Amino acid sequence: MTRPFLTAQWKHLVMLNFPVEPGLLASRVPGGTELDAWGGTTYASLVGFRFLDTRVLGLPIPFHRDFDEINLRFYVRRRGPEGWRRGVVFVREVVPKAAIAAIARWVYNEQYVACRTSSEILLPTGTDAGRVAYRWKSDGKWLAIGAEFSGVPALLEAGSEEEFITEHYWGYAVQRDGGTVEYQVEHPSWRVWPGSSAVVEGDCAGFYGPDFAETFAAKPSSVFVAEGSDVIVRQGVRL
Repeated sequence: MTRPFLTAQWKHLVMLNFPVEPGLLASRVPGGTELDAWGGTTYASLVGFRFLDTRVLGLPIPFHRDFDEINLRFYVRRRGPEGWRRGVVFVREVVPKAAIAAIARWVYNEQYVACRTSSEILLPTGTDAGRVAYRWKSDGKWLAIGAEFSGVPALLEAGSEEEFITEHYWGYAVQRDGGTVEYQVEHPSWRVWPGSSAVVEGDCAGFYGPDFAETFAAKPSSVFVAEGSDVIVRQGVRL
């Protein structure tokens, strides 16, 4: 097991999930991995959340500890010594700080970009619904994802779509020379709220690429909000 590279809290995660054709993602699958599916369906997810108390190699970085991230990701797996390692691959990740984006590109070759962001987090109280939204500005225009939800969060049901989406504990990134880096992500199982409605605003197809135009023309097939927790992202290893 490699040493921790980053520790933080990931909180108030909104997850909008879209069925996609496997061929759409085939060219993006890192070497040594294969697409992962749930119930025979391949998914891509728009995810927004709060990074809190972020530390790199155990050290806090002034003015870079608390921030929003929005990403588009899909799901892969790789056979490890202990069995299948279920992981995520990021198409593009948004953060508000150029230094954060630069570090992630340098260490993992992840597809980070720096954009102005904002977030709105309103948790449910009694009979009043909650709302979580994440926004980012690109080429002078705002984009946003979000969800409304109510009630109390529940533990994940074994074999559920929510479990599949949230419980991928590895990350995979294609490197500049075509190789693959694998890194482990540790966190406890999250409690989730089912979303009652989803928000996708702005030209997401333009931001993530024309390949995803058909994906974002449809509504997400599911939406939920996860409480989140402390996380550890370990240093990567080349496959």
